[in-house]
Amino acid sequence: MTNKDNQPAVATDILDAVYRIILERKQLGDGEKSYVKSLFDKGLDKILSKIGEEATETAVAGKGGEADDIVYETADLFFHVLVLLGYYEIPPERIYAELRRRFGMSGIEEKAARGDK
Repeated sequence: MTNKDNQPAVATDILDAVYRIILERKQLGDGEKSYVKSLFDKGLDKILSKIGEEATETAVAGKGGEADDIVYETADLFFHVLVLLGYYEIPPERIYAELRRRFGMSGIEEKAARGDK
């Protein structure tokens, strides 16, 4: 479903749409260029490195307190997490389902249910 600007209408729609593009780019041939394809070609360690880098940049932006910086860096972090999901072909719906499962449960209860200390 899209809105009048042909953009996904719901927050999860954009994540799903980006994920689909990531999977498409994963399948590109060797001669075809894309940033996503280059991440897949460099392997899991590169993808994980980018997530760490973007998480750090998100934390620094959070410390700085500028809303635009926080939004920009969080979008980068979400994008690279979607690349990781694409690496393992884990659809974002699995994350949504896990968040729905946890919804209304305190963090303390949720950690206890997993056996975390």
